[in-house]
Formats: sequence, C-alpha cells, structure tokens
Amino acid sequence: MNFKYSICHPEKEDIEYINSPISEKEVLEIAENYPWIEKLKFSDTLKQENVQYSPSLDFTNIENKKSFCLTAGYDKNGKLEFSLWYSRPKKVKVLFGLLGEKEKMVVDDFWSLNFENSLKYLEHFVNGNYSTIEKLYRE
Repeated sequence: MNFKYSICHPEKEDIEYINSPISEKEVLEIAENYPWIEKLKFSDTLKQENVQYSPSLDFTNIENKKSFCLTAGYDKNGKLEFSLWYSRPKKVKVLFGLLGEKEKMVVDDFWSLNFENSLKYLEHFVNGNYSTIEKLYRE
C-alpha cells in the first residue's frame, strides 16, 4: 500500500501536504521520529491567537482514501498524549433507513492515548487492520 500525508504546524495557517507516495514502513518512521514534544513546546511559546493547529500528522491511503491522523497534546499532568482521527467511507441510513443507505465519509475521534498505543493503532491502519481500529471507536 502507498500513502501520502499532511502536517499541521502550530504556527502555520496552511497545512503542508506531502503527496509523494510513501510505504507503510515510512509512515511508521515519520510518526515515530516526528518532534512531537518540541512542536508542543514551540506552540507554548506562541501567543494563543497565533496558534493555528495542534501538532498533527495525517496519513491517507492513496488507494482507498481512508485516513488516520495523530494529534499531539498534553494530558492533565503535562505528559504527551494523542487524539486519533480515523476517516473512512461508511454506509449510513438515509432518512432513518426509509430511503436505504448511502456511502459517506465519516470521521471518528478518540482522545487520551499515549504515544506507544497511538503508534500501535497507526500500525494497524497501515497494515489494513481496519476492524481493530473500528473497535477502538466502539468502546
């Protein structure tokens, strides 16, 4: 599978898009080596009105358009934590099912995961283990 990704920088209004295809291994390396804590500390030095985004990496599967985003923040003790955002096509009922179903892109979010667990879910995403990710959002 091939992926592309985008980066949300705290100080930049425009999202940085990297459209060159990357492999599963490269996705994991980018996420593991991204300077999450440095970006958060930098964000802390900005005036609140100048912070555009929380540090984020959003990976998209080029073939099926599903995407998985990691967004960094601090927990109540000031430690690094992540919210995970999973976007994928999902069948939804139209008018309570009276008009059948249609496919629509849906985004679910999950908050307060540590770095290691966030990377595990990213690994499930790049390996196509979507049912494991779906379980996270049903809990």
